[in-house]
Amino acid sequence: MSKQILVIEDDSVLRGLIIGHLEREGYDCAAADSWRAAHSWLAEHEPGLIVMDVRLPDGNSLDHLDELADSYPTIVLTAFGSVRSAVDAIKAGASDYLLKPLSLDELTLTVQRVLENAALRRDHQFCKRQLQAQQGRSSQLLGNSAGMQRLRETIEAVAPNDITVLIQGESGSGKELIARAIHDASERAERAFVAVDCCSLQENLFESELFGHERGAFTGATQQKKGLIEGADGGTLFLDEIGEITPAIQAKLLRVLETGRFRRLGGTKDLSARVRILAATNRDLEQMIAEGEFRADLYYRLCAFNIVSPPLRERREDIPLLAEHFLRNHSFSCRVNKTFTPASLRKMVAYDWPGNVRELKNIVERAIILSGKRPTIRPEHLVFRQNGAAGEHHLTLGFDHDPTLEELEAEYLALQLKKYSGRRSKVAEVLGISERSIYRMIKRYGLMEAG
Repeated sequence: MSKQILVIEDDSVLRGLIIGHLEREGYDCAAADSWRAAHSWLAEHEPGLIVMDVRLPDGNSLDHLDELADSYPTIVLTAFGSVRSAVDAIKAGASDYLLKPLSLDELTLTVQRVLENAALRRDHQFCKRQLQAQQGRSSQLLGNSAGMQRLRETIEAVAPNDITVLIQGESGSGKELIARAIHDASERAERAFVAVDCCSLQENLFESELFGHERGAFTGATQQKKGLIEGADGGTLFLDEIGEITPAIQAKLLRVLETGRFRRLGGTKDLSARVRILAATNRDLEQMIAEGEFRADLYYRLCAFNIVSPPLRERREDIPLLAEHFLRNHSFSCRVNKTFTPASLRKMVAYDWPGNVRELKNIVERAIILSGKRPTIRPEHLVFRQNGAAGEHHLTLGFDHDPTLEELEAEYLALQLKKYSGRRSKVAEVLGISERSIYRMIKRYGLMEAG
């Protein structure tokens, strides 16, 4: 939905000519014949562009440019074709000017140019942030496991469809990377991706940051501020840890999802939210709904499409690839080219990673430092959490029916072989049976590849 062009011109014939021409060019226009009428219209609407005559019945438009220029690109029409009048208009904040009598072709080109320049200015700071984020991003969606292949297929399917997506998963499992991948594969990829950490914003500032505020909305609001929804105009707004927002913000976010409209804090104008919203959480929102902490209607709006980010312990085969990536792409200087010993890789694969990929990155970077000038990273350089050390694991067996004892035995054996990288001697030690018995069980259950 494109914003309107407001045409302020007291000459009804010229005003009709301008509006008729712009509407034929595909623009939506509104009209005012005086500054008073324009001021009244602007109190209820926000145009994408203003085209206005210098001389109006109730004053000179240049006297109002200071208050308009910060919010709207403006083209000034003047019958006084002197250099001085043009310079005065530009100094006062006009984006451009046109001389009367108007050339309609020139009007079209000027409107296009001013709108394009305004869009470029809006996007500039977000493009810089996006480039910085891409340069500092330590990992894309790396991994060859079945879980990661399914995840990439899901992203490829949902990205082109302009639908709200809820990404669920444990802390550190890469939910923001999934959101970025959806954005990058969508038609909005050339516009801004704006991430909001719902945990980091204080409750009294969250509404102002998300929706923006008007001058005088609260103590210290000395000028209008556009919020992150407007900053992501045409792009993607990612709300990380959505389960942390308060009920009051939940209600306002629900209105945005239902109507595509919002208001700045202290404002009376309904504004268009031309963004795709992606949200993420590591909390159980259904449990929060049952406890009265999260709105059910907002949950169902957010969960139009659901993606689950797999924890690292469920894709152990990706751990060596990720560890090697972090070893080669750490954020500090290290003059020694390092490698992992087989024993250190086995130790990492055996660990359950409660902090997921984020924890893996931290432990690899710590190991680089602890190994000093040595060319290899050994098991003793890997420092895990004391309450989650390697060897302490949570066991999850999934069946869609009541399993037989043999099915349980086969599933448990497969998990242990995966956990210990196929080392039959280690699995035999853990199970308290002979290695020959392990070999027979592997053969019986068709687990030769795991062994």
